[in-house]
Amino acid sequence: MGQLVFQATLGGQVNLVGPNTASTFNLNVPATSSTIATLTGTETFTNKTLTSPTLTTPVLGTPSSGVLTNTTGLPLSTGVTGTLPVANGGTGLTTVPHTVQVFTSGSGTYTTPANCKAIFVRMVGGGGGGGASASNGGSAGGTTTFGASLSATGGNGGSSGGNDGGAGGTGGTATSGDLNVTGSTGGSGAKDTGNPTGGMGGNSVFGGASTGGIKSTAGSNALGYGSGGGGGGGALATLNSAGGGGAAGYLEKTINSPSATYSYAVGAGGAGGAAGSFAGGNGFSGVIVVMEYYV
Repeated sequence: MGQLVFQATLGGQVNLVGPNTASTFNLNVPATSSTIATLTGTETFTNKTLTSPTLTTPVLGTPSSGVLTNTTGLPLSTGVTGTLPVANGGTGLTTVPHTVQVFTSGSGTYTTPANCKAIFVRMVGGGGGGGASASNGGSAGGTTTFGASLSATGGNGGSSGGNDGGAGGTGGTATSGDLNVTGSTGGSGAKDTGNPTGGMGGNSVFGGASTGGIKSTAGSNALGYGSGGGGGGGALATLNSAGGGGAAGYLEKTINSPSATYSYAVGAGGAGGAAGSFAGGNGFSGVIVVMEYYV
């Protein structure tokens, strides 16, 4: 075994010890002044490239750059910042909103928002119109539809006073919802004795049905989505009162992974029976409420 001995000024020695071998080894010294790094000392490396090193419990600080493609065990609760895209199981959103679209008339195309994962649809048809006390019945409300299958029919119109007081319009129906509710029937009119008040309109899930007309008064218009108009009032000893319009059918439906678009139509409210005496009140239009969820 060979060694190179450096004699220190203070009397000690520094020995550079080589292996006991027949081979030749070169210790290349760079053409610069520097300090030799040790295995156990605390060292600072600047601009050095380490090829496939194994780091045991290192404290990395804040690296200026890096690629973590092949790393594992990164905690999502503390180790991630920024916006996680949809492709990686996130929403692609900086906030998680819950949005709502409401359609109160007409028809058209509903467009599902980007990154929306589910929609919750509530809808009701148009309320039926109240009958007039002399001869004209109210008309039925229109049908509300959403997509190819969801349907809520309008309430039927109330009957005119007739011989014994008009019958209330029957309620509409709903199909293909997770919950389907038949609308309530409008109130019946009264015979021409006492105070022949018109029948009250049927109340939808949204409320707002109208009252029937009191003696010698027209029925009131409905105020709530899908509710029926009031029947026209009668006259003592001469005119029977009319029936109120029926409420429309109502449904609720959750649609997971919704399609990009859906056609829709909102049912109009039925018209009250025209006055030949005391008119019936108008039914209220339907509505579609679409609640949109992103997680």
